[in-house]
Amino acid sequence: MSVANKSVSKWYQVAGIGMVCGLALAGCDRSEKENAETAEVTEQEAQVSENASATAVSCDDPMVQDRLKSALKNTLNQQAQTLAVGYANDAEIGLGSGVVSTKVNGIVIDVQNAAVLQATNENGLTTCQASVSMTLPSEDLYQASQVQAANNQPSLQSRLANDNIRINNNMLIDNAFTYVVGTQGGQVRTRIAGQPALLTVVSEVVASSTLQSAKEEQRAQRANQQPERRREPAQPAKPPVVNQGNQNSSQSTKTPSSTPSAAAPSTTTPAAPEAPKATPKDESIDMVIIEDKEATY
Repeated sequence: MSVANKSVSKWYQVAGIGMVCGLALAGCDRSEKENAETAEVTEQEAQVSENASATAVSCDDPMVQDRLKSALKNTLNQQAQTLAVGYANDAEIGLGSGVVSTKVNGIVIDVQNAAVLQATNENGLTTCQASVSMTLPSEDLYQASQVQAANNQPSLQSRLANDNIRINNNMLIDNAFTYVVGTQGGQVRTRIAGQPALLTVVSEVVASSTLQSAKEEQRAQRANQQPERRREPAQPAKPPVVNQGNQNSSQSTKTPSSTPSAAAPSTTTPAAPEAPKATPKDESIDMVIIEDKEATY
């Protein structure tokens, strides 16, 4: 082999070694980058998981149940207000301010047997299910039944049965009430899921009871006005005003004997029959005989 061939061969060997080292270094860099990206993704997932677990709120937390009760009261008041105004407009009856809110405040809401329906998601929201009951005054239930019967609507019991709501005396119970809990800005948040049938039914009961109360109040006002209207035409006419001066002067001229007693009854005696005239006894008078031409002898 010549000197030139030996030099070329050595150059190829050096170049080959350089390329191998370069590829090895590139492979090492790529591997390091992939490992770094994998580690970063794993760290982010771990942070998300930690944040989700940190923001998860228990379904039966007392604060969660208080938030749920407040949300139920507010939603119930809004729905009942809207329905009551519509009912009153149809019946052409005015509603007093605050009547609906007073009835809603009289409803007792309770939450029992809260449990997780869906686990906490990546946003820290947990879907819960509980038994929610609403206890209404007996008067409101009775008045609502009157309105439904007058309008030929289904009874409250049948309506509740169709909506899977149980009734116990004056307590309405939904054993599958769904709500969502979580945190936002460090504050516990509770949201009602969907359109619960319990809220719809109770809103209708409150609105119907409000309408019936307004009707009864209107009838009572009319009943109180009727006697007053009857008394107005029945009032006696006022006597004319007499001049006190003339009256005193006329009274002073009368004697007590000339004034008849107002209390003495009338005792008028019938006139006695006139006595027959006596026959004259004077003997100096001759008897006079008058001949009656029409008499028969």
